[in-house]
Amino acid sequence: MDKNGIRIVATGRALPKNFISNDDLSKIVETNDEWITTRTGIKTRYKCEEGESCVTLATEAAKKAIEKADISKDEIGGVIVATSTPDDALPSVACMVQRALGLRENILAFDISAACTGFLYELGIAKGLLYSTAAKYLLVIGSEQLSRIVDYTDRGTCILFGDGAGAAILCADEKEYDQLFWARGQRELLYCSGVGAKEQKISMKGTDVFKFAVVVLKQGIDEILAKNNMTMDDVDCVLCHQANERIIRHVQKKYPGHEDKFYMNLARYGNTSAASIPIALDEVFEAGILKEKMRLLCVGFGAGMTWSSALLEI
Repeated sequence: MDKNGIRIVATGRALPKNFISNDDLSKIVETNDEWITTRTGIKTRYKCEEGESCVTLATEAAKKAIEKADISKDEIGGVIVATSTPDDALPSVACMVQRALGLRENILAFDISAACTGFLYELGIAKGLLYSTAAKYLLVIGSEQLSRIVDYTDRGTCILFGDGAGAAILCADEKEYDQLFWARGQRELLYCSGVGAKEQKISMKGTDVFKFAVVVLKQGIDEILAKNNMTMDDVDCVLCHQANERIIRHVQKKYPGHEDKFYMNLARYGNTSAASIPIALDEVFEAGILKEKMRLLCVGFGAGMTWSSALLEI
């Protein structure tokens, strides 16, 4: 593995004040708690109310990460936000976070769009920037206000998605690091119209997405391990994109004896897209599951279709 790696200095997460339970959803669409839980594993998800947005969530998560990192804001050389639900087409969420945090102006600030794979794409981008610019630290964020594009008359999708944000402070470090990326231009499986459309709502072919997900998650895990002459014995924790419990359980079964390495929190948050992995990352650090010198394997997939796996030393 590459020893010119990155170190996760600190993490943070932010969630809206209010959440929607399965019972709440049953009052607005034909569904119930048992139907949702058995098919997805999700019990609750968070939803932004007035005054909360993709920017406010990203800013709150970033503040928490900076506080934990105990660094000067002036040492942050860039802000990258992964999101599919920016408050505006422009300016970027990253620029508004720079302003809200009072960061210096001579920094990079931009958004990326890779749907649920966004945070993993950010890791690769951040690594390149840390070794090619003067930035000492980079702030990477996954933030989503998916409730803005959810069709609450479609029980196949409205049960899945939630709002939230996760952030991480990164720096260059001589730690093990490797990553693989994939992209396949495929619009029909998971789609949302863009600027100028009369209505922006998520459209998804759930069965096809499930079949795609279980294949590419295993591919991501197997190929990153094979590339580095490792097996699951060499990994301490696996963070999958938190889309559906059945997807993760299906992948777990492919690695008997290592099922407990797969962390899951989607019962509380649902699918938060680009925020999914950084929220989970903050939780595993907070719970003491990840410690120095451990190996973390992150793997995710999203619209595009995109997918990626990253293997890194803590």
